[in-house]
Amino acid sequence: MTTRLKTSLTAHAIGVVLWAGSLNAIAQTPDLPPITDADRAAAFPDLPGHAAHDRAINYYVLFDQLEWQNASEGSALNWDASAWIGGDLDRLILRTQGESESGHTAKAELEALWGHAFARWWDLVAGVRQDPRPGPSQTWGAFGVRGLAPYKFELAATAYIGESGQTSARFEAEYELLFTNRLILQPRIEFNLYGKDDLQRAVGSGLSTSEVGLRLRYELRREFAPYIGVTWNRKWGDTADFARTNGEDTDETRVVAGFRIWF
Repeated sequence: MTTRLKTSLTAHAIGVVLWAGSLNAIAQTPDLPPITDADRAAAFPDLPGHAAHDRAINYYVLFDQLEWQNASEGSALNWDASAWIGGDLDRLILRTQGESESGHTAKAELEALWGHAFARWWDLVAGVRQDPRPGPSQTWGAFGVRGLAPYKFELAATAYIGESGQTSARFEAEYELLFTNRLILQPRIEFNLYGKDDLQRAVGSGLSTSEVGLRLRYELRREFAPYIGVTWNRKWGDTADFARTNGEDTDETRVVAGFRIWF
């Protein structure tokens, strides 16, 4: 018998012995103890953050726009802030936006909405809106949908039913383009439509106003970011006619500077 054959048979014999020894060791291993609740708790500890689909109450406050603008009638202060409190599926949403020119509130809105998640990233909303300015105070019923569309476009479409049968609709869209993790360009558009003329507030039926904005911010911290930008505001249709009659501009370009803050 050759040396190579002897070596092969010896290695094979050693393998058989080791395999038999392993089987014998497994056979002699005592039964493992059952898994207890303490074992499960140690394996799956509570983690910080928002728990999914539970009864935890969370909140979020955002000043998306808190800015100075160089309006044609002088400098203006503009704000757009929102907050929510609730769980994963249902939450109370509060929002305010408006503008102050030369120390006087030119327009202001307050919204209180109840939001219910009906799909991933999408909420149905319903509630009330109050407009203290311009003109006499006005109350609206509100309902709509808002959420995150594919490619991370934030969209909101809201319909309003006001006093004396007035109706209105608003469409908003924005996107965040990251140049770096901290330098972010935010394009935003908004359109407002009305069902009929409102002479007290110089608002015409159909497409009334639009705003297109570009804001470039730098996040010194995630919660605090100064920004600069530009907006293009335009009045359309009968609303533009009312503005011309009152000696007002129908389109305007504004340079803006402000802060974005959240907590």
